[in-house]
Amino acid sequence: MATTEEIERRVEQADAARSAKRAVAAKRVGELALLRAEVAEKLGDIERELGDVLAESSDVISVDELAKFTDVPATDLTQWLNGRKTTRSSRKRSTASTATAKRDASQASSTSNTALDTQQSASPELAGPRNGAADTSTRIPTPVT
Repeated sequence: MATTEEIERRVEQADAARSAKRAVAAKRVGELALLRAEVAEKLGDIERELGDVLAESSDVISVDELAKFTDVPATDLTQWLNGRKTTRSSRKRSTASTATAKRDASQASSTSNTALDTQQSASPELAGPRNGAADTSTRIPTPVT
């Protein structure tokens, strides 16, 4: 039978081998994630530059012509061109116009609700049932068991 010291040594050996494998895996994942982030950033820069070139040249050559000459699908060219426009315009609109639109919608909603409430209280014919519908106030809900 193994002594307590021997058992402890065996556990430490097993843990050391496992810890070494875990460290190697974590290190490799970290390296690959960093590489991926760098490549993604570079790809984003290239796509922005493509969008800029497409926008600058749009007065002399169309997306369809560029697709024909370069064998790059027109959908990709259009995506790069539109991606450039979307990125820049959304930054400009994100603060002031969004807040203004929400405020305007809120005001319009409260104004229309007030107008509707006023109309209903002033017009007794709007309060009653329409088109011969039954009065729902006499219905009694059935308890669910």
